[in-house]
Amino acid sequence: MLRLPDHWVWDSWYARDDDGLRHAFFLRASRALLDPDRRHLRATIGHAVSTDLRSWRLVADALVPADTPSWDDLATWTGSTVRGPDRRWYLFYTGVGRAEDGLVQRIGLAVSDDLITWHRLGPDPVVEADPTWYELLDRDVWYEQAWRDPWVFPDPTGDGWHMLITARANHGPAAERGVVGHATSTDLVTWTVRPPLSRPAGFGHLEVPQVAVVDGQPVLLFCTNAGATPRHTAHRIWTATAPTVTGPWDIGAARPFPDPHLYAPRLVPDLDDTWSLIGFLDHVDGEFAGHLSDPLPVRYDPVTGLTPGAPAGPAASGEGGPA
Repeated sequence: MLRLPDHWVWDSWYARDDDGLRHAFFLRASRALLDPDRRHLRATIGHAVSTDLRSWRLVADALVPADTPSWDDLATWTGSTVRGPDRRWYLFYTGVGRAEDGLVQRIGLAVSDDLITWHRLGPDPVVEADPTWYELLDRDVWYEQAWRDPWVFPDPTGDGWHMLITARANHGPAAERGVVGHATSTDLVTWTVRPPLSRPAGFGHLEVPQVAVVDGQPVLLFCTNAGATPRHTAHRIWTATAPTVTGPWDIGAARPFPDPHLYAPRLVPDLDDTWSLIGFLDHVDGEFAGHLSDPLPVRYDPVTGLTPGAPAGPAASGEGGPA
């Protein structure tokens, strides 16, 4: 596991370099804040490396908030990391700014040649919510503008790249507008916002979306906290299926994944290339834990969906993106 004595750790995502070293990128904030609810607007993107996904060595932070008055000068949030055809690494992240009190979310991009030193690719965000399909900030409807947690993966046919986004539709009951936002790109730099890949189905938002092919089945993994989704308070981790990793996703038929403490997990190929989940431990015995779990082996069962237990075979590469 990854536990820092002086920082809380929560949402994470992973990459694997040419030597097989695993890189964890994660949100972190100082425990000196005392109240873990204060961590969100003080988040930076931490970075650690491992040979086994269980013992981690901390390295320099990947990204911190930009200088004022940038659009991301307050906090940097969850994203994903992929390697482009040019062999550079691309880190997509969520940013929020002081000018809007952190209420408007946008997606930015940083690049690296070595996975260690990152540079923002220009001063502007690369993807913003399009009101054609998506809800913009309206405090009378929702407490923030949801446009975060970009998950980027290559098109399975080789036709560019897809980005999944935690977003909300611009119609429907206020507490049930959560959808899988969608954008596409041919070069990882210029993006076009598309209609969502799901319809509103009773969730306020679909956090940290990820797709992968598990035991032959394309799976969408997402989370939702009970406070934002009154109709779905018994479970927080969900999976939906579709014919391909590009959807469309029937969120109304999503099935829960049973774990009372894990949140924002990622499907990560383990050392034997079978799938495991790694997420952060949320509230345990009434206290916010704030550290990353060890890998939890999972498999896909046609009846119960994503299930803890010994996987049936190796993780599919390509469509879901290797860690």
